[in-house]
Amino acid sequence: MCKSACLLTYPSVSSLLATAAYIHIPFCRQRCFYCDFPVSVVGQKTLSLSGWIGDYVEAICQEIQAYAPSSLPLQTIFFGGGTPSLLPIAGLAQILRTLQAHWGIGETAEISIEIDPGTFDADQLRAYQNLGINRFSLGIQAFQDSLLANCGRHHRLTDIDQALTAIAQVGINNWSLDLISGLPTQTATDWQQSLTQAIAARPNHISCYDLVLEPQTVFDKREQRGQLALPPDDLSANFYRQAQQQLTAAGFDHYEISNYAQVGDRCRHNQVYWRNQAYYGFGMGATSYLQGQRFSRPRTRTHYYQWLKQWLNDGAPCPGETVSPTEQLLESLMLGLRLMTGVTWAQLPPVTVEQKRQILNCLEPFQQKSWVSMWDAQQNSITPANHDPDAVQGFCLQDPEGLLYSNQILSTLFATLTDEDDQ
Repeated sequence: MCKSACLLTYPSVSSLLATAAYIHIPFCRQRCFYCDFPVSVVGQKTLSLSGWIGDYVEAICQEIQAYAPSSLPLQTIFFGGGTPSLLPIAGLAQILRTLQAHWGIGETAEISIEIDPGTFDADQLRAYQNLGINRFSLGIQAFQDSLLANCGRHHRLTDIDQALTAIAQVGINNWSLDLISGLPTQTATDWQQSLTQAIAARPNHISCYDLVLEPQTVFDKREQRGQLALPPDDLSANFYRQAQQQLTAAGFDHYEISNYAQVGDRCRHNQVYWRNQAYYGFGMGATSYLQGQRFSRPRTRTHYYQWLKQWLNDGAPCPGETVSPTEQLLESLMLGLRLMTGVTWAQLPPVTVEQKRQILNCLEPFQQKSWVSMWDAQQNSITPANHDPDAVQGFCLQDPEGLLYSNQILSTLFATLTDEDDQ
């Protein structure tokens, strides 16, 4: 038996909890040099639902239908990838019909799709709108052709201009724009220009992600050979500060480590993740979090099909990865502290008095650096000298320095709480 075949469990119970669904559409023109997502490279050909593309859509629909129906309609749906804008409209329509028939889709549901420059036009955007898709995430990443080429992106500035023209022509009123900082050879001038052009495009939402060298990617291999000209750490840190200053000055609310939104335009789907709430995941490599268990699907189409076939044929619940109470607490802290609103004790899983003391003791040195803020029941700030588990109601990371050094803060929390759990 394939180890990954036994990851989905008790759908009749779990279905009662989630109202968010992620659908993984893996098709890409080419694999970017920083990407470790499960993708299927299709080159420049136009996709149709005949053959293996249609087989993949059908597999996703079968997986959806394998869950027990629920009286709770979906409130957020996110088509991610990969490049979902490569999938024919009919494929998206088939998946949405299946979701609607099985669970229902709320009247005010947020339905998002990732789109890449060079893969859509105005007519395609109108077709998405006709399906009920109402939020669009445009993967620009950089406004410099040299940087786009250096990181393996298929599109160029001409494609970006055409994409922005199509969005304006159709009158899309809820869309996000993605940028990446810390790219090889990227300069402060490059980053400032990208931010300026992103703001000028007038999106509702901007995501600024710092480059991460994922294992076994092209960039990771080049770095190991000493062939990757990454910006120095201090320059990358300044990229983060520059984004915070420039975007907030332009009226964007910095509501999450990497995300900025105009008033009322925060991504509802992603907030499900950051609040550690339940969600469905469908397609190869997708992850669900249901009933306190995590289910990760195989990352290749062949193994995903094998996994799905075995589950459908067996019809028996299989244990997923159970998240322990300490893991739930750590994940809730890690995800919740990504948000500018931070966390309160009430928003966390049950926390003992001793764990509260440990958390506050860990955070105190960072509070002294003005990286962390704490408050009481009246929302008054509490200083390190007078806080205790009963007085403190919540805490958050300060913008920008606390968010910038969040990994250092979180690793300290993880080490302390994990050591205590081991004992």
